[in-house]
Amino acid sequence: MRVLHIGKFFPPYPGGIERATADLTAELAAHGVVTHVLAHAAPGTRTTLRMRHGDVDVTLAACHGQLVYAPLSPAFPQLLARTIAAFKPDLLHLHVPNTSALAALLLPRARRVPWIVHWHADVPPDAQRRALRIAYRAYRPWERALLKRAQAIVATSQPYLDASAALAEWRDKVRVIPLGVAPLGDMGPTPAPDWPAPGLRVLAVGRLSYYKGFDVLLRALALLPQASLVLVGQGECESDLRAAAQALGVAARVQFAGFVDDAQLAAYYANADVFCLPSLERTEAFGVVLLEAMRAGRALVASDVRGSGIGYVVRDGTNGLLATPGDARELAAALERLAGDAGLRAALGAAGAARWQAEFTLARAAQRTAALYVDVARAAGGKAVRAT
Repeated sequence: MRVLHIGKFFPPYPGGIERATADLTAELAAHGVVTHVLAHAAPGTRTTLRMRHGDVDVTLAACHGQLVYAPLSPAFPQLLARTIAAFKPDLLHLHVPNTSALAALLLPRARRVPWIVHWHADVPPDAQRRALRIAYRAYRPWERALLKRAQAIVATSQPYLDASAALAEWRDKVRVIPLGVAPLGDMGPTPAPDWPAPGLRVLAVGRLSYYKGFDVLLRALALLPQASLVLVGQGECESDLRAAAQALGVAARVQFAGFVDDAQLAAYYANADVFCLPSLERTEAFGVVLLEAMRAGRALVASDVRGSGIGYVVRDGTNGLLATPGDARELAAALERLAGDAGLRAALGAAGAARWQAEFTLARAAQRTAALYVDVARAAGGKAVRAT
């Protein structure tokens, strides 16, 4: 079977959805699915790019910028039509939220092919940014049309599906397939990274955006003098976070590491004592970084965001500790508990590693996705795909 994946961005552009799409498509190719990815180049790239990701061909449309997180790519619909004509997919796999995926609704060639919509996250109607709330009112009818047209929808966790108002109407065609990460390959010799101060080594990874709650983590750090933090990532809130670290008096215990390569990131996971994900809202739909930390055997501290997949991945007291979103004191208390109990850190980390191996490997996610392709293809009267 030939499957065209339509994404928003693609690595090396940073982001959990981008990484999940790249990893899944590469693993599907290894399972015998002929796979092509169409996404956007980094904002500001004015030419179409083509690359190879393992056994997957990737086309990245020119992108002039973003408006309320939506890529500005006038050429995307025409490029999608041309890619469908040339690649001749048996199935479209649309990764959303992504406004450019809506172009499939307008293309006759796209409408002749079965669709799967991979629902990575809702666009929260109560998001903090007013511009996002207004934009969603215009986007929602198109989103609903996309879901109506889909033969199947993938949700990444049962709690997220249960809490999603957007998916409520279509629950009968939703299949839950959790995300996965692959075992680490040989990264070669990488020096062990230094933490900015002695004590509990806390690691956080993600885009420096408002919903990640890194400002809450900085406030928690101010209550926990025996800990230091490495924060990996870039984003629009970096200057505000640096200013907050200075104002809270924790700047000497915080390292803003920026973007790092896979080998350096693996070294950070390996040398951390605790991994922390302090997100504030359901925009954090799953948290691939939690799986990466579990793979490394790290204890987790995360926000218990209602209706998110975080509480599905992090079982409180089993492979991590959960805290109320936005509560710096509760977050600090969870970190302090782990700072004083190396045995608990080890037990939580070992349980997380075992659970990753049992439930969240990339091979498992690809096998379940390939099985869904078989079901959709059979229902559409098309070809089958080898699901191994």
